[in-house]
Amino acid sequence: MAASAPAKAPAQQAQQSGLKNYFAGAAIIVLFIIAVLIYMFVLGNPANFEGNDPANHPVKGNYLGVVYKGGPIVPILMTCFLMVITFSIERFMTLGKATGTGSIDAFVRKIKSLLDQNNVQAAIAECDKQKGSVGNVVRSVLGKYKEMEGEGALQKEQKLLAIQKELEDSTALELPMLEKNLTIVATLASVATLIGLLGTVLGMIRAFSALANAGAPDTAALSTGISEALINTALGIGTSALAIIAYNFFTSKIDSLTYSIDEVGFSIMQNFGSKN
Repeated sequence: MAASAPAKAPAQQAQQSGLKNYFAGAAIIVLFIIAVLIYMFVLGNPANFEGNDPANHPVKGNYLGVVYKGGPIVPILMTCFLMVITFSIERFMTLGKATGTGSIDAFVRKIKSLLDQNNVQAAIAECDKQKGSVGNVVRSVLGKYKEMEGEGALQKEQKLLAIQKELEDSTALELPMLEKNLTIVATLASVATLIGLLGTVLGMIRAFSALANAGAPDTAALSTGISEALINTALGIGTSALAIIAYNFFTSKIDSLTYSIDEVGFSIMQNFGSKN
């Protein structure tokens, strides 16, 4: 039974990863539907326009109608915006859970102090209290630490390699969960700008078409084209900026967690090397 346990953990993680991919895909579809409904029934509400007709200009000071005039690219940009918000909330909750129940810095100091006192069992108990990704990794490594202490058939270097491998394997199992969906946020940081640029180009095409008419230019079409161009530019840049901020924030949090894992792992290796 003990031999089969290590193989089971990656399989379970792969299954959970597949489910999360499914839910991420389903979330994108749902968000697109929500964005289209908002565009049609909230932004496109006849009350937002002169004469209660969406074909007319928006009522003065009505920004919902102004955004509606951005054209069919607006629902796509709104989907991108909702995706950034949704996956940022999901990452925030996941990383908060991964951090554990207490301060990571205090936990690291406590583990170091207990190792200096050669109290490995108390350090394991602290990991059970802390929980989260850092607590899980450190507990796994401390378990290998105790196992190697009672192992008489291996040389010291072999024991240190075994502990190091346990650290690497445990970290490799935890990191994918921390980085999940960050690729989507990073992609939106650049894609949103490009989609906004596409809307800008389409709007300018409409505006120049109005100018190209013989005789007096079609001022309504010209106004609509310019509005479409500017609105899509604003939505694209705003969504991209938010995605960049979110991505940098979450990557810095993940870097902090991995640094804490490396710090504790180094202390465990150093402690074992000096006392065994």
